[in-house]
Amino acid sequence: MTYSTLLFDLDGTLTDPFIGITRSIQYALDKMGASRIPEAADLRWCIGPPLWESFGVLLESEDKAVQDRAVALYRERYTTEGLFENTIIDGIERLVADLDASGRRMFVATSKPHAYAARIIEHFGLTPHFGKVYGSELDGTRSAKADLIAYILEEENIAATDCVMVGDRKHDLIGAKANKVAALGVTWGYGSRAELEAEHPEAIFDRPQELEAWVATS
Repeated sequence: MTYSTLLFDLDGTLTDPFIGITRSIQYALDKMGASRIPEAADLRWCIGPPLWESFGVLLESEDKAVQDRAVALYRERYTTEGLFENTIIDGIERLVADLDASGRRMFVATSKPHAYAARIIEHFGLTPHFGKVYGSELDGTRSAKADLIAYILEEENIAATDCVMVGDRKHDLIGAKANKVAALGVTWGYGSRAELEAEHPEAIFDRPQELEAWVATS
């Protein structure tokens, strides 16, 4: 099967946002008066899912108003400091450049608000390789990967059978499956191999070079 279009998750797939995200979560929890503020290492699981979902667990609250307040506080720090406490994953620059040169269409598909994601992609010089950066709205609309991928397919007039989603968490693979889009898992991010295998992706890769080789021969 030849896939003419690739959708890439951002956090954990193209870049490593660990410092910026975890520090901003800790900041929000502190401002919210949380009884316990986890160490950064204990917040790894928060990288990937929508923020509302993570704060719901961290604050043990299903109250949307509480979650909204936590997200607003998170962004208070993230937009001024956390956004660029981030590093590009080794091998990604070559991967996207080579895929672009091969004629593949590529789009970023992230639960992060597109306004922030576009700045990160630009910061790392990747903008020329992507047709567009798609993400959620600030109010959380399309933060679920299934909704976001459906939106991209419609907006770009992409056939699901021509498209593959690349991501490091189960949310990426589940979202792809919901839209009948093929999915590829990568282990250099924040999901374990077991988490990815449970969603039965087309393949799982440990290095960007392996992903490039697979796309070239698929």
